[in-house]
Amino acid sequence: MNEIKHAIKWVCFWMAMAALCCTAVWMFMGSKSGLEFAAGYLIELSLSVDNLFVFMSIFMAFGIKEEAQHRVLSWGIMGAIVLRFLFIFFGLKIVTSFGWILYIFGAILIINGIKMLAGKEEEIKPQDSRIIKIVGKILPMTEGFKGKKFMVRVKGRRVFTPLFAILCLVECSDIIFAIDSVPAVFSVSTNLLIVYTSNIFAILGLRQMYFVLEHLQERFQYVKYGVGIILMFTGIKLLAVIIGLHISTVLSICIIFFVIIWSVILSMLISGRQNRT
Repeated sequence: MNEIKHAIKWVCFWMAMAALCCTAVWMFMGSKSGLEFAAGYLIELSLSVDNLFVFMSIFMAFGIKEEAQHRVLSWGIMGAIVLRFLFIFFGLKIVTSFGWILYIFGAILIINGIKMLAGKEEEIKPQDSRIIKIVGKILPMTEGFKGKKFMVRVKGRRVFTPLFAILCLVECSDIIFAIDSVPAVFSVSTNLLIVYTSNIFAILGLRQMYFVLEHLQERFQYVKYGVGIILMFTGIKLLAVIIGLHISTVLSICIIFFVIIWSVILSMLISGRQNRT
């Protein structure tokens, strides 16, 4: 229980840091930019929850111990900070050069949102991951895990452990996740600084949020439906521009915040009833 309280405190800390950053953006770049940061942060934070459940399934499938999970998540977040910048930077280059690409992003978001609501998203089977197999073929690797180490010495030479392959899988899953989350943030802003910083502040608290969700996953099992609604909304927001309809950032923040809160409340109410029965 103390571990959960500690993790919750850190989640609150990173949320407070995001709020301070949002205030700074508001003061130095104007209210419009401040609202765009807030909307981008809420979108990224809500969509990150679904990605954390993917990480959870990976760790459970391979029987990764908690201390090793900590290390994989820490390195995974550092890698995501670099990879997300590259993804956003080149994504913005494409968007500014080919504005119509946003409409394709919008359609993809709506389709993925519908799949999530219908419960038809592809089931991830980490054991069958091509990433794991490719890494195992390319790099010299030990047969079993070696605690929380990514690399050990065997007969005088350095050899990778399967935990490094798990880290690669986590990084690749984050890249796949970014295909949804980054275009969703593009629906509220195409400013590199705002899109990147809102993404990073949402990512920084993921390690602690993971351990909260790990212990309370049954309480939040229906949050994915809220994530599906947010994906559909951001997709509709992008496509609405075609008919000249612009959904304001303030309205976007209100809708996203409302969906997040109610998906959490409904999850807790439904799971509470199931536990009583």
